[in-house]
Amino acid sequence: MAIKKYNPVTPGSRFRVAVLRTEVTTDKPEKSLLAPMKKSGGRNRTGKMTVRQRGGGHKRRYRIVDFKRDKDNIPATVKTIEYDPNRSAYIALLVYADGEKRYILAPHGLKVGDKVMSGEQAPPEVGNALYLKDIPLGTTIHAIEMTPGRGAALVRSAGTAATLMGKEDRYAVVKLPSGESRRILMTCKATMGTCSNPDHGLETLGKAGASRWRGRRPRVRGVAMNPVDHPMGGGEGRASGGHPRNRNGRPAKGAKTRNNKKHSTKLIISRRKTTN
Repeated sequence: MAIKKYNPVTPGSRFRVAVLRTEVTTDKPEKSLLAPMKKSGGRNRTGKMTVRQRGGGHKRRYRIVDFKRDKDNIPATVKTIEYDPNRSAYIALLVYADGEKRYILAPHGLKVGDKVMSGEQAPPEVGNALYLKDIPLGTTIHAIEMTPGRGAALVRSAGTAATLMGKEDRYAVVKLPSGESRRILMTCKATMGTCSNPDHGLETLGKAGASRWRGRRPRVRGVAMNPVDHPMGGGEGRASGGHPRNRNGRPAKGAKTRNNKKHSTKLIISRRKTTN
């Protein structure tokens, strides 16, 4: 994996830093695993805008990714490593011994021709999906389930990894990329290794148009608005805006929003690291 710093031959390439997708082996996805994606433009079913700064962008098709990894104890061969426009990590196309094809999140270091497996008979190797009770302590894992059989919910973005710290009764203690340590049922599955595309965070788009290609529209700062439009708007001169608030007046930029009566709070051992 490497990154490329472009020469300033145009204004848009002056600050552009791109990831060279050397791991990707094909640009043609598996047709049987594609589904249509309809753009919402940030509107709900009644046409009301519920999410701002959304719209436009290149047309995409959804890749059906197997987050459950429920085809147990059947070996599969990695056929391709592919780019997915709907997520930051790469995906891998698996061909199982019985001929079925499925996409999975590609771990870093997985190559075409490698063998992967899920279930209790799978060895603890990169790309294999095991129950947390079968994974050795200190192992880096990703694509972790929170509820048995529901599919991976945690640690799915590019370059992320969690660490299995311990096992207590029915629970495994997992340290997440945010720094939070929490208990997860040992009957949940996780995939061995680190998520692919670790250089994703070093990428710089270089121009506003590249953000528009991704379906993001311009964002206006609250302090640049009038008081009627935003709680932080108005004032004489370049006013800072006072206490950070969102458009609806709720505290922003670091204010805690988690419900302290949430059922899963008792499973959290230590909260995530914060900058405040």
